[in-house]
Amino acid sequence: MTRNHLLQPDLILPGSILTLTPDIIQQYGLKGLVLDVDETLVPIRAGSTFPELQVWVEAIRYSTTLWLVSNNLSEARIGSIARSLDLPYYLGAAKPSRRKIRAALQEMNLPAHQVGMVGDRLFTDILAGNRLGMFTILVEPIIHPDFTDLRTHPIRNIEVWISEILGASITGKR
Repeated sequence: MTRNHLLQPDLILPGSILTLTPDIIQQYGLKGLVLDVDETLVPIRAGSTFPELQVWVEAIRYSTTLWLVSNNLSEARIGSIARSLDLPYYLGAAKPSRRKIRAALQEMNLPAHQVGMVGDRLFTDILAGNRLGMFTILVEPIIHPDFTDLRTHPIRNIEVWISEILGASITGKR
């Protein structure tokens, strides 16, 4: 697999994770989703979820197995978010390491190609998912409105720029 394929999402959604519908999941034959937490599900400094996310999880969980895998080391924060959504989780994943994502796949009892890796970062979420042969889904980051001036996605912008230099396209490969 070439470098550009490792950084190439299978699907790029033009919005937050809330735009990932059961119909889209079914269209790609996915039986499970591994979800990043920080800026994929909640803003980086948020300690809890919001009602729209809880409604989304309830709509998705009926047909899709869900698992949270976060690089964040805070058991208090990630555990609280996972419990509020009633979802299993791993923290301290060190993505693009595959170890904890593999563990989630094993717990889900699903082959990697039937599971979507959903995240907001190319060099962590998408790279890790592609290295495992998962269906990768890039979403727009969820940023807390009070912190938009402090961070306008500089890391993500650099990742996109480097990915394009390496030959990946942010229009997706499917």
